[in-house]
Amino acid sequence: MHMSDALLSPVVGGAFWAISAGMIGLSSRKIPAEPDGSKTVLMGVMGAFVFAAQMINFTIPGTGSSGHIGGGLLLSVLLGPWRAFIALASVLVIQALFFADGGLLALGCNIFNIAFIPAFVAWPLLFRPIAGDGSSPVRLATASIAAATFGLLAGAFSVVTQTTLSGISDLPFNLFVFFMLPIHVAIGIVEGVLTWGVLSFITSTEPGLLRPTSETRAPKTGIVTASLFVAALAIGGALSWFASSNPDGLEWSVAKVVGKEELDSPAETAHEFLEGLQKKLAILPDYDFRKTGDEATTTAPTASPVNAGTSLSGIAGSLMVLVLAGAAGLFLRKRSPMSGKP
Repeated sequence: MHMSDALLSPVVGGAFWAISAGMIGLSSRKIPAEPDGSKTVLMGVMGAFVFAAQMINFTIPGTGSSGHIGGGLLLSVLLGPWRAFIALASVLVIQALFFADGGLLALGCNIFNIAFIPAFVAWPLLFRPIAGDGSSPVRLATASIAAATFGLLAGAFSVVTQTTLSGISDLPFNLFVFFMLPIHVAIGIVEGVLTWGVLSFITSTEPGLLRPTSETRAPKTGIVTASLFVAALAIGGALSWFASSNPDGLEWSVAKVVGKEELDSPAETAHEFLEGLQKKLAILPDYDFRKTGDEATTTAPTASPVNAGTSLSGIAGSLMVLVLAGAAGLFLRKRSPMSGKP
């Protein structure tokens, strides 16, 4: 559900840049004041895991579409909303800058839709009341599916609203929302099931990560950290080969309305500048090696799913997020008034 710049006007894109930047600043102030500093060190490895997991597009049967997890709910459950927002914002920044996944003008919108809504709407309003202390498998499953589905629906509706407010595309609100919401219900259910699976694993290894932050014993994160780091490298380096090639929910919806998956960016100064900047910065565009000359217009058929460019993208991107989100976590932990106390 990463928006492209072609859907947005500079005014709407700039407004959500300001909103997302403000939330990053507010989160940076809130995190040091929280007592459970042990979770801050998980920001890097959790962000790396979500980056890799987002590379796996799964097919939505009978639609010709695909989807991938957003990861915002999972991060919010494990890290709390403030840390989750910073970690997922790090993922989205790395994706936009170095892999051309989502536009630079649209980065603020993508952070709002994919990070803010799950962390500050779906998690507190649905997941926490339904899941309780996380000890009931039934309540945990129900909370994961309900909150993930709601988060995807709210994010999809936000995409439609931002596109309509921009007024630069031929996507009528009613028809666009008609296709966007149902397909994201399906994607949300799958994300909810996957989120429940990860949380069930963590419940069996370190249930303290799902308990309220008022507990005196800091949870041990070694097993969880190591497991998620290995999983990130395995998913990004190998499992990403088997991702669905079908258009994602947003591309599929756009194609249903206008007949093509991607819209052309308007010939405006802001769009042209940001598009050119992104092309220069993206070292592995679309999670593959740069294609030049004949490679850009022809694709050689292959029977093997192995793709060195995809593997490099998955591993390099995971490590970039690990460094960026991890550095943010360490910095914020040092600022915590609790960091020097036993």
